[in-house]
Amino acid sequence: MQTMNRTRASLSQRTSSLLLLTALCLATGSSAVAQSVQHLSVPFPGGMPGHPVITGITPASNNVVLTWDGPSGYYQVYEKRDLSSAQWTPVGGPTNLSRRAVVSGAGSNALFRISGPAPHYAGWQNCAECHSSTYEDVVQTAHAGALNTLKAVHQDTNRNCLVCHTVGFGVSSGFTTAAATPQLAGVQCENCHGVAANHAANPGDVIAKPRVELAATVCGGCHSLTYTNWAASGHSVVVEDLNPTNRIDACGRCHSGSVRESLVEDRPLPAGDANVPIVCATCHDPHTATGNPAQLLNPTFSTNNYSITTSGSFQSQYNPDINLCAQCHNRRGAAWTDTSRAPHHSPQYNILLGNVGELESGSATYDPATHGMGITNQCVGCHMQKGAAQDQYHLPTHNHSFQVDTFTRCVPCHGDQAAGLVDFTGSLITNQITVINTKLNEWALTKAPDALRVKYGTFAWEFTTPGDLSPGGTGPNATEQALIPANIRKARFDLYLVLYDGSLGVHNGPYSFKLLDAAQNWVQQELNR
Repeated sequence: MQTMNRTRASLSQRTSSLLLLTALCLATGSSAVAQSVQHLSVPFPGGMPGHPVITGITPASNNVVLTWDGPSGYYQVYEKRDLSSAQWTPVGGPTNLSRRAVVSGAGSNALFRISGPAPHYAGWQNCAECHSSTYEDVVQTAHAGALNTLKAVHQDTNRNCLVCHTVGFGVSSGFTTAAATPQLAGVQCENCHGVAANHAANPGDVIAKPRVELAATVCGGCHSLTYTNWAASGHSVVVEDLNPTNRIDACGRCHSGSVRESLVEDRPLPAGDANVPIVCATCHDPHTATGNPAQLLNPTFSTNNYSITTSGSFQSQYNPDINLCAQCHNRRGAAWTDTSRAPHHSPQYNILLGNVGELESGSATYDPATHGMGITNQCVGCHMQKGAAQDQYHLPTHNHSFQVDTFTRCVPCHGDQAAGLVDFTGSLITNQITVINTKLNEWALTKAPDALRVKYGTFAWEFTTPGDLSPGGTGPNATEQALIPANIRKARFDLYLVLYDGSLGVHNGPYSFKLLDAAQNWVQQELNR
């Protein structure tokens, strides 16, 4: 191809990008848990940056930790100690691949610059030579027609728009005009993976291999409103270290974007790289046009009973036809016979369908809510309602904070009474939870076996690791759990299911009341003995 020939002819060139920052002007935000693999930490318009960009200068007691991002390849770090100095001093050799450097002895007035590989863009036709199947899928996506969307609103010469609708706009080797650089029109491979001409010219060179980057920041540079919503959601946070071997598979299945990606694709688990939150690519497949809406990996509606546990392999339990949210927001195998801890905070899908918990007639099987059957997109229908358009050129986007902050979706069925119904149902559920909790504490103090009552007090009815209704204590151990009557264990199970569903009855009000009524009756039976 002519493009490939031009690419190969330019590989000997190397340019430098200069970024100057004082050590005290920029410090990267610290995450809740440490991450051994460096990911793109800041969103950039257009995706992966074509030039090296400093993303963090973190002062320590005797050094400064410098991080940056840019194309794959070798980097050279330079430093000078103050503005008056004309001399840039190299830090280390021009062989830095990690995009991270520790600079010793740097003062508060130190400045840095980074020299890196020249950003030679290739265009996706060059990628197609080796990645033909992926290319055939990608050209069918909305990303491929991104420049056409600008043409439709007569903004295809607007520099502010082109950076996110083409490849490398603003970089010397990137898109300029549709006539001059048609091979770089639309959003392509290099927007997300970084410049790739060096890799296309020499695929065997591992140094030039483009990135496979899961970080939401890759998408956030262009999908800025969606990224801001997501960053305010629970999906954006990893609250515990998932890298230990006993957690990477068990918890990472739903709490780690990198682990889940590996499991879905049946690849080895990402050792040392599990602390990646639930990112865009966890739910969306940027390579395919399948899924409705927005390239979703799974559907938004299903009625199959589903629960994924840690006792079996992920592949043996994964069902791609289950509601996307339900892939993780399910009961995770919880049963009333469990004693070690309360059900996980995730039974929403099963509450919606009424197939979790214990009723006086037996174990629940199927009692779906109108919300579960009548809302076309189930969870998405309420939790991702569209907001207002940003302007005449940007369509409304789905709310990725996942907070229900409007009752617009409720109006067709409930009219202007929706907010009142939510408050009324929530108050009834909250009151009943309080009553049952009080009765369980009463049982613990007056009816529990002496061995439990004396040792544990109000914790005598709890799981070994108590749930949120009993903070700050410990419940009966595994052996002592056998002393707790079955009625009490069933009651606490149902109680925590409704509490941890989190909707206070909105997901499936009638069924939530059934569970709480059964729980209250069981506790009362034990109090009456």
